[in-house]
Amino acid sequence: MDFKLFISFFITQRISELLIAKKNERWLRTMGAIEYGKGHYPFIVLLHTFFISSLIAEYLLRPGSNLDIVFFILFFVLIAAKIWVITSLGIYWNTKILRIQGMAPIKKGAYRFLKHPNYIIVVCEFIVVPLVFHLYFTAIIFSILNGIVLTLRIREEERVWNI
Repeated sequence: MDFKLFISFFITQRISELLIAKKNERWLRTMGAIEYGKGHYPFIVLLHTFFISSLIAEYLLRPGSNLDIVFFILFFVLIAAKIWVITSLGIYWNTKILRIQGMAPIKKGAYRFLKHPNYIIVVCEFIVVPLVFHLYFTAIIFSILNGIVLTLRIREEERVWNI
């Protein structure tokens, strides 16, 4: 598979997620939702932006990196898992921490089995996506950076939801 097609698909997927999140955010705010974690959110945006940039840069610096079929299949497994997570939360799924006062955390779908399934998927994405084309530098560096950012994010989310 061609890297250009793969990265275009991945970017389109990310933009689609942002559009869903924006639509959900508008509704949540009309319901009185309050945003938490504003201080670290720009770092999440930067991390994901630089992650995509690093994928492209590393691929260009290492021409001829062939597709790894195992990681390619895992990538689509992660997409299916993410769809399950998004549909589990429905209108409440977001890239930001938005909470309607008095509302309890959702405990259905993927959230019936795991506390933070979306973050587990994101951790896997930061490993699997680069490895589809053997981009080891991006996989290692951004997995570490993602771990740091997610530590802050999960602490804030658990504080907000008292989990």
